[in-house]
Amino acid sequence: MSDAGKRLFVGIRVSVQSANALAGAAETLARRARDGGHDIHWVPPTNYHLTLKYLGWTRHETIDALRDTVAEAIAGTQRLTFRTARLGAFPSLDQAIVVWAGIDPSPAIQELHSKIEAATVAFGYPPESRPYVPHVTLGRLRETRPLKEVVLPLSEQMFSDTKVDAVSLFESQTKSSGSVYVEVAKIPFKPRPIPGSEGAERQTGAVSLGAPADEPDTDDGWPHSPGNRST
Repeated sequence: MSDAGKRLFVGIRVSVQSANALAGAAETLARRARDGGHDIHWVPPTNYHLTLKYLGWTRHETIDALRDTVAEAIAGTQRLTFRTARLGAFPSLDQAIVVWAGIDPSPAIQELHSKIEAATVAFGYPPESRPYVPHVTLGRLRETRPLKEVVLPLSEQMFSDTKVDAVSLFESQTKSSGSVYVEVAKIPFKPRPIPGSEGAERQTGAVSLGAPADEPDTDDGWPHSPGNRST
């Protein structure tokens, strides 16, 4: 990654209880995968998170303005809770390349995503071309493999809740051991600024982000081309 920028996304770390429950499920999946001869790279529990918007390469000088843009977009959001539940794979269990835990249907999460999506697109990031499917990535494969026998017997598990009063701006750093997610800024839910106040009047126009041509498209490693990724 160039010293001129960072690879960013907006997300929420799952609760410790959820991470522990998901880690237990991942251990069971790993045993079943080994028995089936499947080589899966499992995500460390400290990296478990819900992505709200993948942003990609961002110049250092725009990060403060980006943080302010997201803060303005989520102003007035009330504290919310989401639950991790069920296991699956993208793009399917018959042709899996990512193993995930789902998020119970949550209008509040969908609304939060929509606010951040609209604000960051206006800021200059490309829009997401597919419906948003909230999930927590547990593991990745180098190539698509059938995982129905590994995942399906465990697919209806329920895990735990995560209480949310903020979102975070993360940098995704690629290390030899895998990706590491470093929190760049925590953006709490705050009351919406009163019209006419300084906070309400400050706005940031679209910027040129200038992403490198070889920039990966998501923190999950999925390309943004239609048909190759389900979020």
